[in-house]
Amino acid sequence: SYLRFRDLTDLSHFTAPFGVDMHLGNAFVHNDHIVVTGNNAWGGDGFYQIESDDMVHWTEPRRILSGKGWQGYNTTMCRAGDKFVLAFELGKPAEKVGSNPFTMFFAESTDLRNWREIDGAVLGKDFYTGGPMLRYHDGWYYFFHLEGDYTNGFHEVVRRSRDLRNWERSPHIVMDFCACDKRLHPQVRFTDAQKAEIAAAKNINVSDHDFCEYGGKLLCSYSWGDQRGHEYLALAEADCTEREFCESYFK
Repeated sequence: SYLRFRDLTDLSHFTAPFGVDMHLGNAFVHNDHIVVTGNNAWGGDGFYQIESDDMVHWTEPRRILSGKGWQGYNTTMCRAGDKFVLAFELGKPAEKVGSNPFTMFFAESTDLRNWREIDGAVLGKDFYTGGPMLRYHDGWYYFFHLEGDYTNGFHEVVRRSRDLRNWERSPHIVMDFCACDKRLHPQVRFTDAQKAEIAAAKNINVSDHDFCEYGGKLLCSYSWGDQRGHEYLALAEADCTEREFCESYFK
């Protein structure tokens, strides 16, 4: 496993690989300083952090969170006033995660280096919360995640909270899977074999959203596919700010 960035001005260009042997990477930027979180294995026992000021030179992975019997997966981070909040996904131990094997917990930091798990802050002990994305605006935390099943398919939903303990689910679906997911980006050179594979791919899922404001729009990357390992990356966009987007699902 390794990580890399793709250039949105030239989708054929990638940065050099970094974070070798890090899994499920998540990127966060603060004052032109990039922090990437991930773990040491798929279901690893600890979460790690690497940093860069130029996207070329990276620090060595540093363990920031771990626990006895932990089985870790995704992370997502946001700034919330004078602190930073990290959500991290655990599949085990059962006594911590509850009846659902993929549960979200939260940690906070004031310096982007030292993290402390927030007591009682948890989401999804009795329902699935995969593919997380956390944002914060005007006193509200917005948590985007996957919801669904293999019979009816999987789609993206959003919940909000003021304290990371009490959550309200929006009645609106953020994004559902559809034929438009398979549209080929004009800047990407696909081979005939790739075009045929995409056209024939089973699609019952949109998940793993991440977005940022760029070029006057809100750009979103997401994954679509069969939610069994055959996944494809796609782009979406909205003509609004990130805050407007988050708040719109609760109006």
